[in-house]
Amino acid sequence: MSSSLQLLFFFILILNPFLNMISAQLSPTFYATTCPDALTTVRTSIRQAVSRERRMAASLIRLHFHDCFVQGCDASILLDEQATPTSERNALPNKGSARGYEVIDNAKAQLENICPGVVSCADILSLAARDASFAVGGPSWTVKLGRRDSTTADIDSANADLPSFKSSLDQLIQNFDRKGLTERDMVALSGAHTIGQAQCFTFRDRIYSNNTNIIDAGFASTRSRQCSQTSSADGDAKLAPLDLVTPNSFDNNYFKNLIQKKGLLESDQVLFNGGSTDSIVREYSTSPAKFSADFSLAMVKMGDIQPLTGQNGVIRRICSSLN
Repeated sequence: MSSSLQLLFFFILILNPFLNMISAQLSPTFYATTCPDALTTVRTSIRQAVSRERRMAASLIRLHFHDCFVQGCDASILLDEQATPTSERNALPNKGSARGYEVIDNAKAQLENICPGVVSCADILSLAARDASFAVGGPSWTVKLGRRDSTTADIDSANADLPSFKSSLDQLIQNFDRKGLTERDMVALSGAHTIGQAQCFTFRDRIYSNNTNIIDAGFASTRSRQCSQTSSADGDAKLAPLDLVTPNSFDNNYFKNLIQKKGLLESDQVLFNGGSTDSIVREYSTSPAKFSADFSLAMVKMGDIQPLTGQNGVIRRICSSLN
């Protein structure tokens, strides 16, 4: 082999890892040529879904969060029990509460009609969270794209890694830190609870604690009207808005509630309870613009958690099933 060819092969070997790295990076223009109408199609589908049911915005944001916290943003949460016996849908934090699967399925079906086998379910879920936020008056942000879908789900990790409604502040901080998210990211992302609803069993202990040091008495009394102290199948599933004041609008009222001891869940109120995140809550309660900006940054950062890219993963044609 000539010295010039040897030199060429040497540079190829040296550059190859960097080329792979570049090709695997997420990009907002990932579908610009392969499916140019992808973003518009998803946006229209999500707007229609939220228009039909305002609550769906919160459900889609939560679905994206619960996906990214388990083996990365790979649409593993969308796989049902027919696809895998380890379906994350059956994990305790998801079963009976995670919803919006059919909205993602509908958006995927529309994309399959115009550019089959191109847009991943993981990217649709990321776009859906952004579009859902904007549809209810929340911030928008630039979504990086190019994720691929997993072929596995992990119910054990879902049970272990997803925050609990009874988590302490230290537990939450550790949980988010393991995913590369800071305390500020955590508080900002928790602000998504400015919309959405929770089931009675998740806040019953809090509203009946009779401890005015941790919950406003009037707030607890109001909540008790829709959530009896005695557990029952029907009663446990009754819903209450996480934000009593503006339950259908994405704003900073969630943080004002925390300062007034009106956080519905224990995991909400611990963000303002004499701990290290009190100052962030106060900041967001007085600056909706700062909250919106930090929420957008945190959502982008969360979307970067262990994505499958390049030759890793697949493009599922049906989000709940394996190809």
